[in-house]
Amino acid sequence: MRKPERFRHFLDYFTTNFPEPKTELVYSNPYELIVAVVLSAQCTDKRVNQIMPALLEQFPTPEHLAAASAEEIFPFIRSVSYPNNKAKHLAGLGRLLVQDFGGEVPSTIEELQRLPGVGRKTANVVVSVIYNQPAMAVDTHVFRVSHRLGLVSRTATTPLAVEKELVRYIPQELVPKAHHWLILHGRYICVARQPKCAICPLKGWCKYYAEVVAKQTAPVDKKAVKRGTSGKPTDLGTT
Repeated sequence: MRKPERFRHFLDYFTTNFPEPKTELVYSNPYELIVAVVLSAQCTDKRVNQIMPALLEQFPTPEHLAAASAEEIFPFIRSVSYPNNKAKHLAGLGRLLVQDFGGEVPSTIEELQRLPGVGRKTANVVVSVIYNQPAMAVDTHVFRVSHRLGLVSRTATTPLAVEKELVRYIPQELVPKAHHWLILHGRYICVARQPKCAICPLKGWCKYYAEVVAKQTAPVDKKAVKRGTSGKPTDLGTT
């Protein structure tokens, strides 16, 4: 199956069945989202959602965060991954938001990446979710699922390479939604260690299913096995 056809199946299924996907991070404004996304790096959205209320009660605005030290922020985020680094990032992020952007979250990837703790993936999430720009944030779920489905080539070995291939084939207006479709599919069905192929609605055209799972579950031809062990010629060729 050619790549454009795989993309057509992917887009047809999700636009029909999940037309309005949403991030699972809980937020009410751009400031809250960027803080949540910084905290979510190598951490679950569920954990971030648990700690955000207390964190925001203490630091409800960029100005409050800018006035805080990493040591003051740390107790509120100690249960996330890499809390020391993230506390430093949030303190710096708050200061830069106030000093350089008037307390507003910038709307371009270039400006966002000036903020501590904000790489290309985080910047893409913010401009996609908040500003509905055609940006594809490639996290571990997007990277894994896009390869398994056959949406990107095996030579796309970096997040940036995957991002470029995906946005090449997905209509601009659907890129923000496709980001969520890939993440949620990877989070709940196409999981890392034991993908739930038996219940996956995409397996009919999934490259991983065809090349790996279907071959493992193919019925054994007992007669062929018997012929092969009896010393008689088989269809595998002669020796």
